[in-house]
Amino acid sequence: MTTTNKNNNNVNRRLLSLFPFAVFLGLFLGTGVVLTLQGIDFAFYQLPASIAIIPAILVAIWLGKDSINEQINQFIQGAGHQNIITMCIIYLLAGAFAVVAKATGSVDASVQLGLSLFPDYLILPGLFLVAAFISTAMGTSMGTIAAIAPIALGFIESANLDASVVAGVIISGAIFGDNLSIISDTTIASTRSQGAHMKDKFKVNFKFAVPAALICLAIFSSLGVSVPHEAVSETNAIGLLPYIVILVLALLGVNVFLVLLIGIVLAAAVGMFTNGYQLATWIEDISKGFANMQDIFILALFIGGLSELIKRQGGLAALTHAVEKFARKLNPNNHKRAAGLGIACLAFSCNFFTANNTVSIIVTGDTAKDLATDGDLSPAHSASLLDIFACINQGLLPYGAQALLLGTTLKISPIEVVSSAYYPMILLVVASIAFWRVTKK
Repeated sequence: MTTTNKNNNNVNRRLLSLFPFAVFLGLFLGTGVVLTLQGIDFAFYQLPASIAIIPAILVAIWLGKDSINEQINQFIQGAGHQNIITMCIIYLLAGAFAVVAKATGSVDASVQLGLSLFPDYLILPGLFLVAAFISTAMGTSMGTIAAIAPIALGFIESANLDASVVAGVIISGAIFGDNLSIISDTTIASTRSQGAHMKDKFKVNFKFAVPAALICLAIFSSLGVSVPHEAVSETNAIGLLPYIVILVLALLGVNVFLVLLIGIVLAAAVGMFTNGYQLATWIEDISKGFANMQDIFILALFIGGLSELIKRQGGLAALTHAVEKFARKLNPNNHKRAAGLGIACLAFSCNFFTANNTVSIIVTGDTAKDLATDGDLSPAHSASLLDIFACINQGLLPYGAQALLLGTTLKISPIEVVSSAYYPMILLVVASIAFWRVTKK
């Protein structure tokens, strides 16, 4: 057998290690679609994602060449990755904050203020701007969703809004800020891996993100969603305190964990001061909030472990090599465009398999830098492309952390969440066209 054939066989075997993700998606999405067509309520909750991923993990272990013990250790290392544990803790704190804020009246107070602050026809654009503002300030889409989702649930229940549309508005704003913020994990990972300055990467991102956001605002305004309401003569101002403090702390760049903890304590204090909220009830509500996040907590751990198994088996490396080869063949006479296309495809496809935009940037960073160097692409542009296309994919994944958290909080399926996530869709088109024009010979 020739060396070329051996190399091709190795690449094919490594690409085969991506098959467990196909098993997971086939079970989770396939079951949901079939049950939806059968008219079953909450179809995507009949087979929880945390259960659907178990056969995929078993397939990954079966495909692996290492011993069972070694693969289990690899799985545990992946599940215990810093980014995965960070997401899990945010899940727990977000769940606790949502339940406590609802029980103590903070959510109702926020809904009252929102109804009086925005005109009837600007509720959706208003929510998008608030989500974008908070996410840019906090540098985390997850923290933003955790803070806003309880308020959004109040809007949905009190004004009878379409939950999927509201979810799409929030995830759109959250992804906008996560991608643009200079303190975001994705920004830090992309700039460090490409050797770019944050301000330079921000300038490039700004040119792509703002036009997409303006188009998105126009779409949300044109949807014709209106919330007729009577003016509220008195607003429970003290009930707004937890959210006001969260916004201020976000602007100051305080760690998202501390922000959520302070929010939980303040919401409880407000309840104790205004309506006799009891300490025992507070503890019970925190426990209830933790329990509400059980499924996505487990799923995050399992996805982290599965991604590590596939990475060790060479699946992500093979994917990276295949995309790199494809990009260079597609534009052999325009090396800059080929480099940009390769970086974008790398980030997008890798994030599809890891469901974590920061991890996907870290995994593909070295190859992206090599492509940028070969194609004479500036570090700022390569960092921007990595960040943008990883975030685009993250905002459209029904098994991504953002969609799962919003779906759990708003009590809808993650498919419904991403179906109205217009900003990532628009950003995909805008960024692609803009980069294509920039690299035109």
